[in-house]
Amino acid sequence: MASTDGLDPLLLLRQSIASGGAIIPSTSADSPTEASLAQATHLFFTQPVRVAIPIDVPTRFVSSNDEKPVDLRSIYFAWLNREVAIPEYNASATKLNDELAAAAAAGGGGGGGGGKGEVVASTVHKFAFVERLDLITWLEGASEESEYIKPLAGSFAAATAGGGGGGAGGVAAALAAGSSSKVAPATGSASAGAMAASARAGAAGAGRGTLTLDPRLAQIYNGERRMGDRNTVLRGIKATDFSHVRKHAQQFMAKKPGAATGGGGSSSSIANNPALALNQKPQRRPDPIILLSPSASSLLRMSNVKSFLETGRYTPPDHNSTASMLHISRIMKDIDPSRPMRFILVEGPEQFKPEYWNRVVAVFTTGQAWQFKNYRWSNPSELFKHVLGVYLGWRGDQPPEAVRSYGHGVMACTVEKWRDPGQPGAETSRWRDREVVENIWKAIEGNMRAKGWRKDAAPTSI
Repeated sequence: MASTDGLDPLLLLRQSIASGGAIIPSTSADSPTEASLAQATHLFFTQPVRVAIPIDVPTRFVSSNDEKPVDLRSIYFAWLNREVAIPEYNASATKLNDELAAAAAAGGGGGGGGGKGEVVASTVHKFAFVERLDLITWLEGASEESEYIKPLAGSFAAATAGGGGGGAGGVAAALAAGSSSKVAPATGSASAGAMAASARAGAAGAGRGTLTLDPRLAQIYNGERRMGDRNTVLRGIKATDFSHVRKHAQQFMAKKPGAATGGGGSSSSIANNPALALNQKPQRRPDPIILLSPSASSLLRMSNVKSFLETGRYTPPDHNSTASMLHISRIMKDIDPSRPMRFILVEGPEQFKPEYWNRVVAVFTTGQAWQFKNYRWSNPSELFKHVLGVYLGWRGDQPPEAVRSYGHGVMACTVEKWRDPGQPGAETSRWRDREVVENIWKAIEGNMRAKGWRKDAAPTSI
């Protein structure tokens, strides 16, 4: 078996892949008995030279993350998993690291420590996407250069000077020549003798300088396209400096309360800056809210208000209903003709936040004062200065005195008294319900426009 002196593990792996020779993880440097990567201590090569290399030996591949050489085990593991996706590769690497840790804990050879004392577990390096792509491209022979692989020390002539004949020294020289002089990788079943012959030919021409490439081969190399990911192509490999963006953003960042500066007026300048409005993310328009009367005497309750406002037909309420919130969608042509607005219907403001009151567009009432006890404006006269009031009663009946005292802030509407559908003419009397509903919606829409509702925004105060 040839000596490992002068052999470059990374280049030997590349030449072995090109020649199609077997690469066997082994627990012994003398016998090519195959073992798992977690237990192996050597990597046994059969081509272009029969030799065993320690599997933990560092290579010339230097990771950009920690600037440390990557060991041969990690290189070979990445080659074995070259066709799997990044998530599967990372999962396999994690599994192998767990096996290496278990082997180290058991005192096995896979830990890389050996001997007496505590065994330090080796770990498989997880290549980044660009590093992995660059490494596999180089190992396949599709690329002769890599930004992560350091060049071999010395020139071809220096490498072949001590090579001599067809031994391991000649092979090492030929391998070095293949890297430093861009010689095409060996194909087929090239033997160690052939490699040594190539080394002797190079030594014979050492006086003339470095090895000269065939013109056609040089033309092929010049036509190669360097592969990379999207970020590398767009921005290069250097980190982008965003310090100028931080300076530009300072004028848009509001000061904390209490951290006043001597200049004064900074908050107002920020609020009035037109550039700030252009950079703000558009906010979703909040849904308007309609409050119903929780009174049992109310003609509209949670059980029948949805059908009344949507279909324009009145039906008596079901007092056994347990609904606490409803949604109704309707096109408000004078506000947003392109998309319907969603209205939220609730019977009380118990779950309201303070800002929710700016979204209240109508209050259905029976004239009972206790309804407004928990309202933002508990005085009905004050309430209906800010919000539209709606009273619904039977046709022919007078509204309660309390409702009439609220003035023009409350819209009084009436519908035909409910009759059993089995009675003659009961259904024909309901045709006026649609007209009542349309008048209610028209009043709600007009009040919303007056309060500042827009296509993409709601009023900040009412």
